[in-house]
Amino acid sequence: LSGNHFLATRGLSPQQVTLPKTAGHVLAPVKTSLGKLPVLLYSTGLHSDRAMGTALAQDMASRGYLVVTVDHTHDANEVQFPGNRVEYNRMPAGTHSSDTLKIRAADIKFVINALGKISNGSNPDYGHATLPAGLSKNVDMSKIGMFGWSLGGAAVDTAMQLDKRIAAGANLDGQFFGSAPSKDLDRPFMLFSSQNHNRNNDASWRTLWSHLKGYKVDIKLKGAAHLSFSDQEWMVPQEAGLLHLSQSQLQQMYGTIDPNRAVQVQTTYLAAFFDQTLRKKHSTLLDGPSTTFPEISFVR
Repeated sequence: LSGNHFLATRGLSPQQVTLPKTAGHVLAPVKTSLGKLPVLLYSTGLHSDRAMGTALAQDMASRGYLVVTVDHTHDANEVQFPGNRVEYNRMPAGTHSSDTLKIRAADIKFVINALGKISNGSNPDYGHATLPAGLSKNVDMSKIGMFGWSLGGAAVDTAMQLDKRIAAGANLDGQFFGSAPSKDLDRPFMLFSSQNHNRNNDASWRTLWSHLKGYKVDIKLKGAAHLSFSDQEWMVPQEAGLLHLSQSQLQQMYGTIDPNRAVQVQTTYLAAFFDQTLRKKHSTLLDGPSTTFPEISFVR
């Protein structure tokens, strides 16, 4: 869906490119033999939809997390509701990002409340849609984490301020807005940035860092640009020729890192962070530089 929308807005058809294959399918059953699954929530960039984080979401799901990707109505490009109702982006021009983040945080709290109902055996779906087999009773409400990209990364902090049930958060290259980063946060937090963005040149990151009172880590990915943290990273080589992008334009938007490697490094470090903070499995990757992943540096 996100790939098709991205192409349509640029005058291209899905037949002109090969969209990446995903491992997911509708109503995929929960592997109940794993017992209760820790939860990870995902919020995406401004005016994009939740499918933009598919590469990261499906990898975390493969590691035994229950991943819930969230669309934010009238912010996302499109959100489909029961009865084939579709709502599009209706955000007024000049909307303050701090207000948008408050709404996103409320959305996340709503989703967590719905997960709580599912964990108790009920079905909160408005249209009483069938839930995946094994989902009921296998949601671990005591282990909830959240990650997001761009504005969705900023939403992680706002949501954690609103809802104490979110035990750990990770921001993928998103600038913070409003008063949220000026408030103390005592739960684990990861800042994960592109090559030229970190708390040394982003005052909002610097502010948040000083207010993080729990475990915190700040890493950056060499060769990555802002868009390297979205699924469009996979589409870059094909898009370049079709959209007549020069090599320098391409590198400005997507960086110089190989798309497959970018996703591999991101999933590895996201998993290390949430395994350590939610599952209490210490990862030496978070202790400092690794020869296996030389693209990662720690901002001290």
